[in-house]
Amino acid sequence: MSTGFYWDERCFWHGGGNYAGILPVGGLVQPMASGGLPESPETKRRLKNLIDVTGLARDLDLRAAPPATWDDLRRVHPESYLAEFKALSEAGGGELGRRTPFGPGGFEIAALSAGLALQALRDVLDGDLSNAYALSRPPGHHCLPDFPNGFCLLANIAIAIRAVQSEGRATRVAVLDWDVHHGNGTEAIFYDDAEVLTVSIHQARNYPTDTGDGADRGRGAGEGFNLNIPLPPGTGHTGYLAAMDRLALPAIRNFRPNVIVVACGYDAAANDPLGRMLATAETFREMTRRTRVVADEVCGGRLVLVHEGGYSETYVPFCGHAVLEALSDSAVTAPDPLAEVMTARQPDARFDAYLDGVLADLAATL
Repeated sequence: MSTGFYWDERCFWHGGGNYAGILPVGGLVQPMASGGLPESPETKRRLKNLIDVTGLARDLDLRAAPPATWDDLRRVHPESYLAEFKALSEAGGGELGRRTPFGPGGFEIAALSAGLALQALRDVLDGDLSNAYALSRPPGHHCLPDFPNGFCLLANIAIAIRAVQSEGRATRVAVLDWDVHHGNGTEAIFYDDAEVLTVSIHQARNYPTDTGDGADRGRGAGEGFNLNIPLPPGTGHTGYLAAMDRLALPAIRNFRPNVIVVACGYDAAANDPLGRMLATAETFREMTRRTRVVADEVCGGRLVLVHEGGYSETYVPFCGHAVLEALSDSAVTAPDPLAEVMTARQPDARFDAYLDGVLADLAATL
């Protein structure tokens, strides 16, 4: 039994622009970065490069995966949306929603990204792996069934969950999203579903600015199966672990899922350009470790992490390496080059006292 690591070079070729220098993008012409968007392939590529250079990759089971099929996709997304996406992709690319441009072949790459998450989840549920990490790109947690936004074109995690449910591999699934932005797409898809618990720890009113409130608990049969934990800007290492220990992990423990899926974004890190939080590589390591403990308690250790956001090309690789160390119990390390700086930036006791009140108020609503 080992930790699976799912990746595909083609996911790094997803781009937000429709040209590369003077050559048209497509075929063997690789897009230039991301067309100017913060969602760059380099954060993911550099994570893969780092685990190769340190040797951590040798302690992982590196795997590929087929793209999610049309049937997999339409369990979450309407045929009309998929057809429009595919047609625009074949016509050279464009944009369907908000902040979601893509180039030629964007549909196929997005289906591959979802396929990585789906195969990781299947293999863990089948007992072929202890746990797994899917280096999915483009990300998925902002994508609504018929409206992509926030760099997300297909709802990777939701697609994976609906597939394994339809196949009888799992019934109850818990999703823990620690991306700095609210997982509004995942929430919307499962908002009236009592079989999927969605928990989102995020910076309050970052993106989207109108979702992620603590009072939003689900609807109908899903009432009580959605938990938002909006944190104030400046929340650091201690605050994130408090949110995990006091709210997120107890909710998952009480739900007793068949498997835990983590929407693993790194944009809560202290130097991320799209967040205002103060998490560190050690924060992500410890959140992973604590989630593994709960997974061991309630679902036989079955745990899958799916890559979401994180926009610092230099720091995301070290945060991801720390997560993979904790996931695999590897002795291979990549010392955090910003550890001293990040530690010095942590909030003081006055902020921690304020945050304690925020968490107490959220707990009182449950």
